[in-house]
Amino acid sequence: MKILAIDTSTHVMGVALAEDNKLLGEYVTNFKKNHSLRLMPAIHELLKELDIKPQDLDAIAVAKGPGSYTGVRIGVTTAKSMAWALNIPVYGVSSLKVLARNGTYFSGVICPFIDARRGQVYTGLYKMGAEHQIKTIISDHIVAMEDWLHYIKEKNEPVLFLSQDYDLHHSLISESLADQAVVGNGMDMLPKPSVLLSLAFEQEKPISAHALVPEYTQRTEAEKKWLEKKEGKTDA
Repeated sequence: MKILAIDTSTHVMGVALAEDNKLLGEYVTNFKKNHSLRLMPAIHELLKELDIKPQDLDAIAVAKGPGSYTGVRIGVTTAKSMAWALNIPVYGVSSLKVLARNGTYFSGVICPFIDARRGQVYTGLYKMGAEHQIKTIISDHIVAMEDWLHYIKEKNEPVLFLSQDYDLHHSLISESLADQAVVGNGMDMLPKPSVLLSLAFEQEKPISAHALVPEYTQRTEAEKKWLEKKEGKTDA
């Protein structure tokens, strides 16, 4: 079974391909540039290098959010379009769950997060279970980082933070949690499409392309402005 993985939910753009849970190839970049211009060429080159035709694919796995609105939309739309054209199923995997999986050998709780601006983050809590199966403790949501750290502190156990946006919240995390906070190292702070593949194989069920929907966890700015205008109010 050949599965193509796609992740464009953050600045990291990644594609990978596996056959029967064996990684065949992976392509990852981490810089701020339009994913829409680079994603399909990256997929084309990976398939070409592996001598695999699109028609050889059995499924597509995609990071479905939360994350950058535009990035999530690009990845999910590409996955849906390819799956529909090829008549194959898709696996939609939480972008935060992919990041949390980097904490495979951590015994405490795992807190992946993505900056959501205005002091907020997309986040959740995870923990490694038996046979390195990642378990969701608190589902993905958007929350003020200050409030989130207050909640985490009350759990009174080590927390591994994984995020490429860690530096934006470093001071607040350190002040709030001190030694309770553990910081991920190097590449563990970034999502990997190969991990997305592993989660698809291990824990997710395939669905139809039509059934796949992105998970933004909040309204887009355009929707917010439309509602504010309609209701005649603005955010406090």
